[in-house]
Amino acid sequence: MKTLFEEIKASIKNNYNQDRSFWRPVLPWGGVFTIKAGRKAVSCTPLYVEIRLKNTCTIDGFLMLLYVILNENETFPRELSLHLGREFVDCFLYLMDTYSFTTVKLLWIWDKMEKQQYKSEVHKASLIIDLFGNEHDNFTKNLDNLMSTIQESYCSNWRCPTRVQEDQQRTININPPQEIPHGNLIRLAVDELFCSRIELCEEHGYNKTLVNRNPAYRDPHLTGFFQHSFRRKRCGGLREFSQRVFCHGAPPFVVLNMQHWKSEDLAYVPYYLDLSDHKYLLEGATLFNKEEHHYSAAFQIHGHWMHYDGLRNVNLILLNKPPEFLLLSSLVYIRATEK
Repeated sequence: MKTLFEEIKASIKNNYNQDRSFWRPVLPWGGVFTIKAGRKAVSCTPLYVEIRLKNTCTIDGFLMLLYVILNENETFPRELSLHLGREFVDCFLYLMDTYSFTTVKLLWIWDKMEKQQYKSEVHKASLIIDLFGNEHDNFTKNLDNLMSTIQESYCSNWRCPTRVQEDQQRTININPPQEIPHGNLIRLAVDELFCSRIELCEEHGYNKTLVNRNPAYRDPHLTGFFQHSFRRKRCGGLREFSQRVFCHGAPPFVVLNMQHWKSEDLAYVPYYLDLSDHKYLLEGATLFNKEEHHYSAAFQIHGHWMHYDGLRNVNLILLNKPPEFLLLSSLVYIRATEK
């Protein structure tokens, strides 16, 4: 029996005259998992005998991307086992290859998500799990061991109240530039987050000279405008930021959260990025349709771009050209193979 990945590759190779009728269903939206009740089912608790999943598009696209990434890169399953767990990776690949799509979604929900991340209720004989929300909250938020980065900074002013600082982030949020410059905006925003730089220190400290001259300013009840105006001033030093690095080493793939970007700023998406002394290549993306409040995904297999949408009847199609990322929610880059 061919694996799902082998089926997809064979379908691409034999795709004559744009015939899309060969596609197998891939991670359809939602899902139903039936619990096999025994003879004592009448007295068993809980009372539901099936699990129904709703609004699963917040995890569907990333599950499909994760499957493609693991199959296209031989060393990645072993590397991701260090972050996600060996048992999870093996079970995930097995369930995908055996088309156990509802079970693979439940694997992610119960193994990686916290209970407060989704809504659940019992209705008649069913447990209903609703994943309506944001895909970054439901998926990338649970990859903190993989995505965690840290950046240190030092202020040149020895009197700075917080001379040494550490900025740690669990996910990679790429914010659009405040002033729109010319050039590759995404690459500029990534460089701003990861690269070393020197800026004026924005920290505030007490004006010790003023306080010493007038003891009234040391009054603990002095608050509001007077405390801000007379007792505090800007540090005035230069703060040097070191290069941002990954806490657990360069990961096999990274997800850039792009949900705050406007479509007009996404006219050009870079096909490679330099992150923490490693080169990363564009592998896929997730897209968000605001009108339908629905997520889909696009990814590459052996150089061919595909679009996945679990809500459609034909949910996996071959694209004639790379997709346009104007409805971008996230970008997924894989670490380039070192030669």
